[in-house]
Amino acid sequence: MNTTAADTGSTAEAISAVRTTLDLARRSGLPLAPVHTWNPGDVDLSLVPFAEARRRHCVACRRADGGVDIALADPFDTALRLWLEMRLRSAANPPTRWSVVGGDELQAFFTRLERELRALDVQGARAAVEAGVVAADDVVELSLADISSHESPVVRFVDSTLYDALRAGASDIHLESDAAGLAVKYRLDGVLQSITRHEGRDFGERVLSRLKVLAELDISERRLPQDGRMKLRLGARVIDVRVSIMPSLHGEDAVLRILDRYQLASDDQLKLQHLSFSAEEAEFIRRMARLPYGLFLVTGPTGSGKTTTLYGVLSEVNTGLDKIITIEDPVEYQVPGILQIPVNEAKGLTFARGLRSILRHDPDKIMVGEMRDAETAQIAIQAALTGHQVFATVHANNVFDVIGRLSTMAVDPYNLVAALNGVLAQRLIRQVCRHCAQPHEPDAELRADSNLPSEASGWRFVRGIGCTQCRGTGYKGRRAVAQTLALDVELRSLIAERASPARLRAAAHERGLKTLRDAALTLVASGHTTLEEANRVTAAEE
Repeated sequence: MNTTAADTGSTAEAISAVRTTLDLARRSGLPLAPVHTWNPGDVDLSLVPFAEARRRHCVACRRADGGVDIALADPFDTALRLWLEMRLRSAANPPTRWSVVGGDELQAFFTRLERELRALDVQGARAAVEAGVVAADDVVELSLADISSHESPVVRFVDSTLYDALRAGASDIHLESDAAGLAVKYRLDGVLQSITRHEGRDFGERVLSRLKVLAELDISERRLPQDGRMKLRLGARVIDVRVSIMPSLHGEDAVLRILDRYQLASDDQLKLQHLSFSAEEAEFIRRMARLPYGLFLVTGPTGSGKTTTLYGVLSEVNTGLDKIITIEDPVEYQVPGILQIPVNEAKGLTFARGLRSILRHDPDKIMVGEMRDAETAQIAIQAALTGHQVFATVHANNVFDVIGRLSTMAVDPYNLVAALNGVLAQRLIRQVCRHCAQPHEPDAELRADSNLPSEASGWRFVRGIGCTQCRGTGYKGRRAVAQTLALDVELRSLIAERASPARLRAAAHERGLKTLRDAALTLVASGHTTLEEANRVTAAEE
């Protein structure tokens, strides 16, 4: 048999690599990792994400007993060991076995993992196209195998960030430019979390340019804000992303709002049952939605889920028997069978002008994305008085502040009480991660600051210690807490008389009105959330 010089060189390199790995194992006292026997399906990507595994030359694999096997190409990389130990601590320190793996063997394992993940992604994408969910060529494909194999580091960075954010369930991705480079943050369960950063301003500028290309924005414009949209596909999921580019002191920042209805409803039909309202709150909302005409308002601060609640209402009342039209800024979720109009103030299409035109389009039910000015409020109330059912959101703190807010918009109180059916005020509160929840008694100072009721001695206080499921935060997922107000004759009379908020509140409490604080503390008492989270979302004085 003839042996070429290339074959001899390759064999020598392979032998040298094996000797190096054996020497590393001997000097570190760690065994060799049998990664060729590991199942790619057992790889723990929440503990060590794929992009980090490739970059740091390590891999983590879950065992049947709940422990973790970690293989390192360089067992003497102190920074890597510290990074892994911090992640293990946030994962409640599972039993861990450390081992050494050769670089070539590790790359072969990554190739096998990519092949399996590619097959899963392709199957999911094919199913989405065949089901008619999306056309085959109108979205950005996010496949883990394609991400890792792409030649451009900028494309890999953007795609891996998008992929990781979707896997983490983030609602927003923040890309912030500073003097040294680019910082990446996710908004997880309503709270901003620092994820990673990349040094180098040039790299950050190229990342922003890549996002502009994906969102079909002007890559040459760096002095003015820009807004765009793009679609992502992750397996069978098709996700809309709203992109906001803002000039800053050190270049540009970007915020990507992820509009992923799959986080709420796996069947792609958003309903009230997916929104975690209590049975009593959900029944109130459905009662308001069943009324033939009038105004139903949902209030709360930005990010409290107001629009999502109204989408749930529209999905339930959308039987095909009524003409339903929405005007929004922007349209967040596309609902089949409903005419949705995006506000375009640059072209003169404001809420007020759009709403006035909608009334000439023979609607039965109307959704107004936000009543933010007097003209819009007055047109919406007139629509409710003339036999239409109107759903709208208003920025206010509670159900009583809505009345005051509309009064400042010069709305006639008699028209308001004639049109208004009810008000829902809501917040979103983080739930304790069920994977790492433990009993925990709050200290005396926290109890005193929280103004707890006397019956709190029997409550089930818990907290999350942090794990891979919740990325070390101790919280996983959110649920709504709400305050509801249905108007009766006496309340209508008080509003028409311009009664003080104190009189309105007293009359409502006589009818059993609960505050947002009451709703939040109910979740604390049942062990669904923490006292600290209840204090963050609602004031102790409410």
